[in-house]
This record gives sequence, C-alpha cells and structure tokens, in this order.
Amino acid sequence: MKKSNKTLPDFVVCINNSDYPASLELHKIYRVLIDEEAKIEGDIRVIDESGEDYLYPSSHFVPIQIPLAPHEEA
Repeated sequence: MKKSNKTLPDFVVCINNSDYPASLELHKIYRVLIDEEAKIEGDIRVIDESGEDYLYPSSHFVPIQIPLAPHEEA
C-alpha cells in the first residue's frame, strides 16, 4: 500500500472546547484522521473523548509535531 502525502498533522492540541465541553478537553492532544472534504469545509476529524472520530472546527485546534522516540541501544 502506497503512503499518500499528508496534508494534515497527525496530532493537534485543543485550544477551544467551549462548544463541545463533553467531547473535547482543553489542552489535550488529539489524533487527526485525514479527511480532505472536511478540510475544504474548514473542519478537522479527530478521535474525541467518546473514542470515535468526529468533525470539529479546525480553529479549535493547533497542529503539533511529536518527536520520534530515540532508538534504544542495547
């Protein structure tokens, strides 16, 4: 299976949960699922507190980069 070019971050931090206090935790890191249609509409698909993926406004999140863990040497 060929990997596609990513256009969204793998992870985001929630910076605004005012409209979704039961579904999103402020300052929590969420995993992003690629959804090009949602991106066009200004939304982002994340796995929220229910454990399911839902659409939210992109403005509620900031993308982050998580560094790879260094390889442990034996």
